Amino acid sequence: MDAIGTFLRLIWELAVYLVVVLPDMLPIILGLATPLALGALCGVIGERSGVVNIGIEGIMLIAAFFAYLTGFALHNVIGSGPSLVLGIAVAILVGALLGLVHAWLTVSVRADQIIAGTMMNIAAFGVTGYLNRLIITPSGLGGAGVIAPFHLPTALANLPFVGPILVMFFNQGPIAMSVVFIVIGLQIALFRTKWGLRTRAVGEHPKAADTVGIDVYRQRYQNVIFGCALAGLAGAFLTLESTGSFQNGMTGGRGFIALAAMIFGRYTPIGAFGGALLFGTATALGVVVNVRIPEGDLGTILKSIPSFWYAALPYLMTIVILAGVVGRSTPPAADGVPYVKEGKG
Repeated sequence: MDAIGTFLRLIWELAVYLVVVLPDMLPIILGLATPLALGALCGVIGERSGVVNIGIEGIMLIAAFFAYLTGFALHNVIGSGPSLVLGIAVAILVGALLGLVHAWLTVSVRADQIIAGTMMNIAAFGVTGYLNRLIITPSGLGGAGVIAPFHLPTALANLPFVGPILVMFFNQGPIAMSVVFIVIGLQIALFRTKWGLRTRAVGEHPKAADTVGIDVYRQRYQNVIFGCALAGLAGAFLTLESTGSFQNGMTGGRGFIALAAMIFGRYTPIGAFGGALLFGTATALGVVVNVRIPEGDLGTILKSIPSFWYAALPYLMTIVILAGVVGRSTPPAADGVPYVKEGKG
């Protein structure tokens, strides 16, 4: 009974601790969730039209590199602000171009979509690592700079209940702040517009969609390119808004976690965003525990847990979610199936 009582007490202390630190965790959660959410939206848009893209990791990494390279090269030429804006634009453009390549391979060439995405990931790690060592490392120049976050007025930030939520969404840089609006916009567009209807049609019944005059190839091309542009924006966030630097392999599996968030969210923008916030919370917990250690037995236990377990928590959650949710999260019927127009063989 003493053991049960101690266990229940620790659970209660943990719950109280999480409530106390939650206001401080909220901005961290959104920051950590931003690249995951943008990557998950890339997956949602592509798979809703019938194209699987597991190359999100590679697209994010290549876009992150070229975003940083742009800011890095132009920082002292045109100034910090314009170079960072141009870096974001370059990242989006790079993502879109890689989306064009992926769409060509999967829609026109009808290559295996898993292999095409895997090739993208492998190429990204090799190319960015080589270019980083060739261009950036030996240059001796300073970094690209970091986009400064916006800060709410103190009066708004201190509002009871509402204040921490406002701080979560608006004490951020422009890319993190834009995620909420992108998610809401895509949710409405996917289920309330002609584009959304056509997207869902070519993902579920491409032959029927073709019969009523929808260009399946064009729709899939548009979706893959647009989705990969969002993955490019995620790459820009990593280098220009989050860290201000580029390291080899800095995406650290975020593209694959984004796919898990997409599946967890049942292939909807809002659901994918919720999954990204869940993974962001898991990562933020490890950050907060190291900064604000609770007192008493709970603090002793949390400090005794090796830091790598906190770092591994999002990846462990990915495995659990993929094992437990995949069977109950049904993808579009034609997801991953190349479409062959009648008469083209």
